[in-house]
Amino acid sequence: MKFHTMAVTDPIADFLTRIRNAQQAGHRIVEIPASNIKKSITEILYDQGYILKYKFEDEGGKGTQGVIKIALKYDPASRKPIIRKLERISKPGLRKFSKSKELPRVINGLGIAIVSTSKGVMTEKQAREANVGGEVLCYVY
Repeated sequence: MKFHTMAVTDPIADFLTRIRNAQQAGHRIVEIPASNIKKSITEILYDQGYILKYKFEDEGGKGTQGVIKIALKYDPASRKPIIRKLERISKPGLRKFSKSKELPRVINGLGIAIVSTSKGVMTEKQAREANVGGEVLCYVY
């Protein structure tokens, strides 16, 4: 399957939307064009138990980052997606930054905020522990 590439102004919002759409359609696997930040977010979603597994596939062409294949996770009983909400916080037109002491708590710690810091992309809990602030990319719960 080849996707025609159109200029995506917000690749992270695109990433979240593709996961959201795939879940609503009940897909098992979603393919997303890769980038380093999307790979980091994917690893966090996996570590936090929001997705079953993932695979980074390099297309091999120069200048392309390849694709990320994500196996989505559903509740075995209700068949509802494990990820209930993916919300983009910092947008290209309006960036949202937080100091380490002011990092948001998502639903009293039930959800996670993904933060891009100087030490890499991490959850708000990890950023708080590392005492670094950064750009609040999105909420997941």
